[in-house]
Amino acid sequence: MILPDTARAGIGLRQPHYSAFHAMQPRLGFVEVHSENFFNPHDAAAQVLQRVRQDHAVSLHGVGLALGSACGLDATHLDRLADLVERIAPVRVSDHACFARAPWASRGVVHANDLLPVAFTRGSLDIFVRHVQQVQERLRRPILVENLSSYLDFAEADFTEPEFFAELGRRTGCGLLLDVNNLMVNAKNAGEPDPVQRVADWLDELAAAAPAALVGEIHLAGHSVQNGLVVDDHASVVSLPVWLAYAHALRRFGAVPTLIEWDTDLPTLDVLLGEAGQAQALLDEYLQNGQGTHASEVMACLP
Repeated sequence: MILPDTARAGIGLRQPHYSAFHAMQPRLGFVEVHSENFFNPHDAAAQVLQRVRQDHAVSLHGVGLALGSACGLDATHLDRLADLVERIAPVRVSDHACFARAPWASRGVVHANDLLPVAFTRGSLDIFVRHVQQVQERLRRPILVENLSSYLDFAEADFTEPEFFAELGRRTGCGLLLDVNNLMVNAKNAGEPDPVQRVADWLDELAAAAPAALVGEIHLAGHSVQNGLVVDDHASVVSLPVWLAYAHALRRFGAVPTLIEWDTDLPTLDVLLGEAGQAQALLDEYLQNGQGTHASEVMACLP
């Protein structure tokens, strides 16, 4: 039986965990997979996902639409995503607020295979609006767009980041995939003396500019410091500052389906499920007290 994923935590399902996941059949709100890994309907990965879909809600998270690319979307990529959506009937479809496609002389359009940030300008917003609408019309459903970890700032800006996502949602009907870890990475790299408070301020600004329903899913992950830079590497447990910021997000946006992302240096499945259990404990605490979880409750929910 597929459990409803409303106000429940899930995990990113990666290939090394397929066998253990099948054997354990853990009770989760949902699993999330990277869309592009399942475009081929005939390979083994697609068969695994079909089996998982029988018992678990699936969220499709893409890395290749490049919604902020001025040269337009890749029509073939969008067609393959639409086919996957039809096959899997996911609970959510998401991608990133980035660009990655650009014309390059005689080589035509090239793809950077990265999530490159965009300036929060009216021109960027118009590009996103056009492409998000195109994707939603093709998929016949709204999508979620994720905020990025960004390692540079643009001098030009017509909106703050929360304003940008609020306006994108207003103009297209899309939602926000709120990555709390990305916000923390950005705050730390900016040298904020209190990064938790900086993230809380970001969340407060978004809540003031947009309805709570804009946030359709939350991502939590680990980060590390490499050569003096805080890197969103998804290679460790969720840090205490991110848990504290997550509790604030629950207070502002309610009990939103929450994913534990772990993509490199994968631990055993038990470790990943333990992280999801901690997120579930905070979701349950929010639902029980109706006002959100504060620092003392966060500490009580963590091992």
